[in-house]
Amino acid sequence: MNIIVAFAKSEDTQNFKSILNRGGIDGVVTCTSGAQALAAMDDLGSGVIICGYRLSDMLYSQLLEDLPAYFKMVLVASESKAPDEPETDNFIFLKSPMQKTDLFSTLDLMMEGVRRDKKRAKERRMNRTEADRKVLDQAKAILMERHHMTEPEAHKYLQKCAMDSGTDLMETAEMIISLTNI
Repeated sequence: MNIIVAFAKSEDTQNFKSILNRGGIDGVVTCTSGAQALAAMDDLGSGVIICGYRLSDMLYSQLLEDLPAYFKMVLVASESKAPDEPETDNFIFLKSPMQKTDLFSTLDLMMEGVRRDKKRAKERRMNRTEADRKVLDQAKAILMERHHMTEPEAHKYLQKCAMDSGTDLMETAEMIISLTNI
């Protein structure tokens, strides 16, 4: 379970990390800025970020906009900072102060959502049609030819572009093919 804790004050991040460690969650990554959090999310690939309303360089809403596909956010803030937008599949607001049980049950729920999303994506990959495979192979061939990539590098590049743009792999491959036909 990958957990990132991001608050503007380092003592807040350490307090949350300590609570999570006492609850049996190890390997918690702490950050004080949105840029650090985004870099950590890129490194980890999936998980949950627990953050405050304001980080040292951005608001939670800006971080939420750039949230990678396999990450979910738990915003911990006072009731006066409650967001106007409704909670979604990848975002939950917890009012501070809160009970530890609320925090841990919310984390369990969010992590289950991450696991479910990854499982669905794997099932989609396994059920690709021959036509889909041809499109992927064509996009990889373009990347290999024009950017001198190996096949694994081209595939990884497609995956990263898809994750960064919030599209699925097939859409990204089709976009690369269509850009070469301009």
